[in-house]
Amino acid sequence: MTESSEQSPLERLLDIMRRLRAPDGCPWDREQSLESLKKNLVEETYEVIDAIESGDRSMLREELGDLLLQIVFQSQICAEEGVFDFQDVAQAISEKLVRRHPHVFGDTKVADSDEVLKNWEQIKRMEKGDVPRSAVAGVPRHLPALHKAQQVQSRAARVGFDWKESKDVLAKIEEELAEIRMAMALESAERVRDEIGDLLFAVVNLTRFLGHEAEEVLNLTISRFSRRFQFIEDAVHEDNRKLTDCTLEELEALWQEAKTKE
Repeated sequence: MTESSEQSPLERLLDIMRRLRAPDGCPWDREQSLESLKKNLVEETYEVIDAIESGDRSMLREELGDLLLQIVFQSQICAEEGVFDFQDVAQAISEKLVRRHPHVFGDTKVADSDEVLKNWEQIKRMEKGDVPRSAVAGVPRHLPALHKAQQVQSRAARVGFDWKESKDVLAKIEEELAEIRMAMALESAERVRDEIGDLLFAVVNLTRFLGHEAEEVLNLTISRFSRRFQFIEDAVHEDNRKLTDCTLEELEALWQEAKTKE
């Protein structure tokens, strides 16, 4: 690898990646494949999200670098296969952004962000040759279930399949809850499973309808639960006791105390 003082940071990164994958490069890097790197890509994406939520911009810069490495890594593997390289990736996304933003790079007029999204979907269909395609097709299979549910619901809503008022969504949740009770009364494990899924889907729909992200909302609740539970653990351990030694009433009292302190 030859470095030049005139190299941009991105050019240097691409050179480093080529060197790592070279015959005399790093054995570990040379052993990797697109398949083996999948888990790394997922982990780095979630670490970026953690950094965003922490508010630490220095951490975010580092984690974005780790995520960029995954893109550069996979692009290098594909370059070695003779399929495409990083420049092709950058060129393709640049062309897509210009093509799908005619209100910025062309003469199209839009009233708001909702119209932008509708135009985006229409342009996508044109790119596919205007072949009839489900509005809910194309949602990544490996998305977390809550995020996936919200994506499917949002896409259906864009073509008019949506509730009019929040009270209607609440009524659907109550309906699904009643169906769970019925399934439990029938002692049908399969039906209980299906009805619980319907209830979760309906709750995600309410979350979306009210303008929240289901994945984020649940993560906030998990964090809140963990903080309160750790408060209970600390309080019990200070008395040289174990949680299993406490009554449910004692634990509930500590839980309420943790809520009050927040």
